[in-house]
Amino acid sequence: MPILRLIALLLEYPDPHLWDNREEALAMIARDAQPLLGWATEYVAAPLIDRQSEWCDLFERGSSTSLLLFEHVHGESRDRGQAMVDLLGQYAQAGLELGCRELPDHLPLYLEYLAQLPQAEAIGGLQDVAPILALLSARLSQRESRYAVLFDVLLAVANSAVDSDKVAAKIADEARDDTPQALDAVWEEEQVKF
Repeated sequence: MPILRLIALLLEYPDPHLWDNREEALAMIARDAQPLLGWATEYVAAPLIDRQSEWCDLFERGSSTSLLLFEHVHGESRDRGQAMVDLLGQYAQAGLELGCRELPDHLPLYLEYLAQLPQAEAIGGLQDVAPILALLSARLSQRESRYAVLFDVLLAVANSAVDSDKVAAKIADEARDDTPQALDAVWEEEQVKF
């Protein structure tokens, strides 16, 4: 499914290669992911450094909008490691080998994997992660981020039964974890007592 590969490209850390080849990328989006053309045109029209800063603020500060799927399921538990091993096994069965430094549960990487599968299996894979996609969409919408649209499109492609409005209501009072105070609290060391 080409739309999955294109969304994976748009969710990756903004790369100079994309900006250098924006016309070709927009032509591919116009052909394979028409609903995203307006979004993508506006996205690549901005300076690369602005998009890189925006991406880091959204996906690297705090864990609530992390693009690591198992962060939302397992957190820091031991189960996360086994889940990654299992996912690597799925990639290997599909004949794919990781050639990058990303963790196997990095959403753009997972979308690349799904794009290689037959459509029914790809949709099934999206449905498996639909609750996470809905959660990310709600959190990004709450932050008024343009990226929320990409998650809404993924949910539409998955024909997901997840009720996005219920997810949004559930997180409405959630404390943000990307504020300076929240980030400091995570890294604050306990006082040493003798």
